[in-house]
Amino acid sequence: MTPEEKIALEERIVEVLKTVYDPEIPVDIFSLGLIYKIDLHEDATVDIDMTLTAPNCPAADFIVEDVRMKVAGITGIEDARVNLVFEPEWHKDMMSEEAKLDLGFM
Repeated sequence: MTPEEKIALEERIVEVLKTVYDPEIPVDIFSLGLIYKIDLHEDATVDIDMTLTAPNCPAADFIVEDVRMKVAGITGIEDARVNLVFEPEWHKDMMSEEAKLDLGFM
C-alpha cells in the first residue's frame, strides 16, 4: 500500500464512521469523540479503539457491529476489528465544536 493509498483509505474510514450514530443521539460517533484510535495496517486490516458515552449504553452491541461492518465493507479493507475501551472515560469536551453546537452545549 502506497502512502497515498493509505491516506485515502484513512480518509474513507473517517467518512464511513461519520455515518454511524447512537440511536439516542442525533450526532455521529466520530463527531461525538467516541473514536479514540484508527490503526490501518499494511495488510489492509484496521483496528479501531472506540468508547461509548456511557458504559451501560443499551445500543453498544449495535453501534460496535455497525462500525465493524461499515469499515470492513470499504473497498480495499481486508478486515476491521473494533475494540471497545473505557479509558479514558468519555466526556463532552471530546466532541467536535459542531457536535457541541448541535446538542446545545454552546
